[in-house]
Amino acid sequence: MNEANQAHVVADPWPAPVATAPLDATVTIPGSKSLSNRYLILAALGSDPVRIRGLLRSRDTDLMMGALRALGVTCEEDTDEPTTVTVTPPKDGVFSGNSEVFCGLAGTVMRFVPPLVLFADGPVRFDGDEQAYARPMEPLLFGLKQLGARVEYHGERGHLPFTVTPPEHLGTGDGKPVKVRVDSSSSSQFVSGLLLAASRIPDGVLLRHTGTTLPSLPHIRMTMEDINVAGGDVTMPERGRWLVQPRALGLPGTVTVEPDLSNAAPFLGAALIAGGVVRVPNWPAHTTQPGGLLPSMLHKFGATVTLDGDPFDEVNDCEMFDDDFNGTLAVTGGTSIRGLGELDLSAAGEIAPSVAAIATLANSPTELIGIGHLRGHETNRLAALVTEIERVGARAEELDNGIAIEPVADDALHGAVMESYADHRMATFAAMLGLRIPGIEIKDVLTTRKTIPDFTGMWTAMLAQHE
Repeated sequence: MNEANQAHVVADPWPAPVATAPLDATVTIPGSKSLSNRYLILAALGSDPVRIRGLLRSRDTDLMMGALRALGVTCEEDTDEPTTVTVTPPKDGVFSGNSEVFCGLAGTVMRFVPPLVLFADGPVRFDGDEQAYARPMEPLLFGLKQLGARVEYHGERGHLPFTVTPPEHLGTGDGKPVKVRVDSSSSSQFVSGLLLAASRIPDGVLLRHTGTTLPSLPHIRMTMEDINVAGGDVTMPERGRWLVQPRALGLPGTVTVEPDLSNAAPFLGAALIAGGVVRVPNWPAHTTQPGGLLPSMLHKFGATVTLDGDPFDEVNDCEMFDDDFNGTLAVTGGTSIRGLGELDLSAAGEIAPSVAAIATLANSPTELIGIGHLRGHETNRLAALVTEIERVGARAEELDNGIAIEPVADDALHGAVMESYADHRMATFAAMLGLRIPGIEIKDVLTTRKTIPDFTGMWTAMLAQHE
């Protein structure tokens, strides 16, 4: 169903359905946004066409393909299968300047595409949604300046909109890597964006993180692995320091995108909230996605977790399987949800809203820490979570580096019209609460199209499958 048709059939606010029976559902999750947009960038940086299978088709990936097309890259959809896209880079490896890129609210577009202007033949202007103007950009742009680019701001310094002008010369010219220092405390995407482009810098790049915290390190490791698969040579000699050797990049002729494991979080969490079992096929035993940490977290909440029928436990952490094994992950809810006390989510902050929804319905308090950087995501997710948890009658408090959640009895919870803040994960958070709390309605639920093309359809279909 396309976006236009969805807009006609999905109410705003959308009444979140209540689970009336334990679930017995199998949910197929679309491809990973993080991997999809990294593969699109790496394909554009190569010299030969790349066929990407299983590409997520959502607003963020469509924005990424639109951005690449503005830079002279061809992105051709398979007429029979829209999730298969062939990417053909410019023949001479030079991107089209004197163009404009619209980023929407996509962090991967606004942080991964500007470094490509280093290899363009003219300046490129970047703009986005109004909400995107609040998202930090200065660390990435400071890194580009160190590589010789010029940046002109058209609004507040360090934010969209801005224009990047490529340097006249790249590299040091003396055989030594260019030294770049950035503070990536507010987003790992600053490091990933620079790493993705760095292989094409003559003499290479030595990148240092100067901040005191480094969030979402698994996302940076994902970037490193993807670059190395494309023929690059990126190492991390120590935490917060990366050495990128100059290399010609080229993904294999065909690559396949894994399911988005973070987008699986609301569906798998539903098994804990509604009871019953939810299965997700094609779960990779080896992954660089932060969502790969979900089985361990759900197990701590009290779920029974299996991979192709074999029991999961915290010691094995799904590593008992061969790296090339993909199976069906099954999560079965228990009689109650255990509060977790303190949980460090610094490695997987993007699943914090889903974890917060489960914690709100647990039997004891939970503190989610290591996620102060979520204040700079699509919205200030910490403030938003506290506001929406309290809106339905539970208690929450914003901490310096996270949030504290204190559940209440189910009969003290009540329905409400919940805000999504133009944030897809806040919308799915609200839908999870709606499984148990009658009367929840969600404003702008279609913001979920950012990463899940038909969330409401998938959610309704999951609830239709019950014991």
